[in-house]
Order: sequence, then structure tokens, then C-alpha cells
Amino acid sequence: MLRRILRVGTIGLVLAVAALVVPDSAVKPTEVTLVKVDRANGVDLTPDVVWILAVGSDARPGEDMTHTRGDALQLIGMDTRTGAATAIGVPRDSWVDIAGHGYDKINASLYYGGPKLLGQTVGNLIGIQPDYVFVTRFPFFEAMVGDIGGIEVDNPVAFSDTYLKPKGFPAGRLHLGAYDALAFSRIRHDLLRGDFDRSANQQRVLRGIQAKVRADADRPGFLERGVLSVMAHLDTDLSPAELFRLAEAMAQVEPSRITSCVVQGGIGDIGGASVVLPYVDQARRLGDEARDDATIEHC
Repeated sequence: MLRRILRVGTIGLVLAVAALVVPDSAVKPTEVTLVKVDRANGVDLTPDVVWILAVGSDARPGEDMTHTRGDALQLIGMDTRTGAATAIGVPRDSWVDIAGHGYDKINASLYYGGPKLLGQTVGNLIGIQPDYVFVTRFPFFEAMVGDIGGIEVDNPVAFSDTYLKPKGFPAGRLHLGAYDALAFSRIRHDLLRGDFDRSANQQRVLRGIQAKVRADADRPGFLERGVLSVMAHLDTDLSPAELFRLAEAMAQVEPSRITSCVVQGGIGDIGGASVVLPYVDQARRLGDEARDDATIEHC
């Protein structure tokens, strides 16, 4: 039983997103929201894949983070049978059809209709409708990274940003503290592939969080404090029993079986705004490949 409890610390990418390690005093309940999509009837721990859309909201103080434009979009799947997990990154400026609102950037669907409409829109692009949508403000993310003492990432290319990180990030193995992890996840203007490379960097940060959580999982009180914290700060329509079942599904993820890809596309100009014209065929291929087993062999 003890070994099973400790496995909660090794749930992989999705546990990193769920951020069960934020200190009680760091954030307010409105900083984190977990919404069940209507089609989901709970988590069945039979050989099924559970899908969670993780969203970083760029809401300003006082704004409703569930009705503003989403910034980071990662569709994450967990296979409760095999322990595999995958993340499919979607550039926030992807130009898509939003049900009832016409074409716009995909992150605008959060503003128009909240987490469920954003989940539907991402699902329509990839061909996989999420069971849950997880939305958080960036202060929550920053507090989480700070509480675990920072993370390690492998950065393939040096980059910087005049405002967020003037001295930049060198290539190689890096230790990122709370602010640097946030900046690493948000910078795009100096990246060769802009939105696409930023989404890939977000996945590198999530892997770094997962690795750190896994390494600290057997530290006395670490998991208990994390569980109490998330219950205190999570705004959700899930029952405690369903949250437990979802945690059980997360606990079955094996870190060695995590894969990730980013939906690619061309760059366009619509109404004077720079947009991403997503390669729908590639997005659907990734969805088809990952749908049944949360595994992607190649991007």
C-alpha cells in the first residue's frame, strides 16, 4: 500500500500539470479550475484513455480566468491500462472554426464560452474531445515551481526576450527557478518557430516538473501536503470521489512512457493579426495515433 501511495509522486506529465505541490499560502482558490466536460461520466479505471486539456490563462488581476484568452494549451492523455501518457501541444494563435462564433484564434474560445467551449474547439482540431479541462493562472504555476525548488530542463537552442529575460537562456542543461520556468514557457518572439517552439518549451518544463516531483515523492509529508493544498485551492465541479478516481488514473502513468508533439502549421496574416494556420491533417494524425493508447511514435 505504501508503494502505491508513493506512486502518486510519479504520475508523470499530468500530475505536473495538476500541480499538487503548491503551498497553501501561495494562491487563491480562483487561481485553479478543473471542469468536467459533459460527455465525461467519471474516470473508469478499466483499459481506457483519460484526456485532460491543460490551459494557462493570461487573465489579468480581477479578470475571470475561465473567460479570457488561453495562453498555453496542452492536450494530455493517460492510458490507465499501460501507464503511457502523451501531450499534444496546440499553438494559441491557431486559426480555427469556433462553434457559434466563426473563425478566430483558438484561444479566443475560452473567452467566448469558457473551458468547455475551449475543450470542444481543441477536440475538433485534434479529433479527441477532452474529458476534463484544467485552467490555471500563471502565479499558480510560478508558485508551484518555487515550492519544489526549481526544475531542470534540456534547452536545445539559446534564446532571450527583451522584457521577460534580457540575458536569455543558453543552450544545454538548465536549472530554472520559479520566474525563469514561467519565462521559459512564455517567450516566443526570439524563437525560430515562434508559437511552435514555445509549445515545445512548455512540454520541456512540464517534464522537468514531473521529474522533480518524482524525485521528491518519498520526502516525508511531501505528498500529504500537496494533496491538502490542491483540495484547498481547487475550484471544481468534480466530487471528492471522482477527484480520487482521477488521481488513481494519474498514478498509473509511467514516466518512461511519456511522449509529446506539437501541432505544426503555416504563418498567416488575417485582419492585420499574425495567426497560425494549423496543419489539420497532422493534428488529426496525432489524434488518431494517440486516441486509443496515449502513445505517439513520431511527430
